[in-house]
Amino acid sequence: MNGDDITVNALPEGSIVFPREPLITVEGPLAKLQIIETTLLNLVNFASLVATNAARFRLVAGEDISLLEFGLRRAQGPDGGLSASRYCFIGGFDGTSNILAGKMYDIPCRGTNAHSFITAFTSLKELDKIDKTINGSSCTMQSFIVICKRYQEEVCKLLAINSDETIEGELTSFISYAFTFPKSYLVLVDSYDVFNSGIPNFIIVALALHELGFKATGVRIDSGDLAYQSLEIRKTFKLIADSFNIPYFAELSIVGSNDICEETIASLNQQGHSLNALGVGTHLVTCKSQPALGCVYKLVKVNGIDRIKLSEDPIKTTMPGKKSLYRLYGKEGHPLADIIQESSEPLPTGRVLCRHHPTTKSRELHQPIQHQVPSGHIRRKWKSGPKAAIYSRDQEAL
Repeated sequence: MNGDDITVNALPEGSIVFPREPLITVEGPLAKLQIIETTLLNLVNFASLVATNAARFRLVAGEDISLLEFGLRRAQGPDGGLSASRYCFIGGFDGTSNILAGKMYDIPCRGTNAHSFITAFTSLKELDKIDKTINGSSCTMQSFIVICKRYQEEVCKLLAINSDETIEGELTSFISYAFTFPKSYLVLVDSYDVFNSGIPNFIIVALALHELGFKATGVRIDSGDLAYQSLEIRKTFKLIADSFNIPYFAELSIVGSNDICEETIASLNQQGHSLNALGVGTHLVTCKSQPALGCVYKLVKVNGIDRIKLSEDPIKTTMPGKKSLYRLYGKEGHPLADIIQESSEPLPTGRVLCRHHPTTKSRELHQPIQHQVPSGHIRRKWKSGPKAAIYSRDQEAL
């Protein structure tokens, strides 16, 4: 199918929009436009849903905490996972654990080691045959283990923990991980016992890295009371910072995960916590609170004649005619409302405007206007592929 005679006008990705507003206006031969209906709806519905869900997480979390998308394993297939990673980033997340999405869309990649990696180790002897040096250092694996063992006695004594209570396999896994990633040492600490093994073992290796000139990144907790644990871990980090005179240690990152949803974040904020980041997966990418978005594709004009679809349900009655969308701003520069009107109507001007809500008769706008934003839709002329697309601004519509 040749699409040279199809024109698509769309709001830019990441735009804030509201119900009943036209996201995309498509013009061309009716038969061709019917063929691309499902494709356009498929592209718009899930993307808009995930971006909106991500924005909701960002609003409840606030700006002072990093949000990381950890949802690939729970997403709706590999293509759904890629889309979720991309649109979560657009919606306000700071990074993703999806390496392919990071490569394709230039999204910062973030992650930790896995519980399976940690529990796969049992003894320091498993590292005996490694004869390489740590990245960016002349220190061998065996020398690194010696440094860690020295700090093990000091840390356990300072934290009043019997060294026999710490899990050697966990320490081995941390050493192995830090040896490979000395500049991004961030590990799970809840595989066995957070405070009697995970945190002491993390600190032991972090101090060894510091001696070699590297800075550890932090820890991740994936179970239990995240608020309480984060506060106690922060106290421990501050104790280590003061005891070893390493100021940055007090500010090491603490990442929380474990089936995080909006309610979880609100509860954490209410309780008080010391988390620097949250890893969000299932509730984010599957949009568990609302699994689908109901965008529709309706005929509003054909052969120059406006068309309308009536319904017993008012919300399903369409607004006829080709429309333009404007965002109105008050004198302080804050957006007041969006206005939908026929494309043939003049720009909304003047200091007083009265308009009715499209579905709720009791609602209306009566507000002085300072200015409207006259350029928001991106006009895209459909050619023989994305490389040949022509991009220009439609100066009359938002």
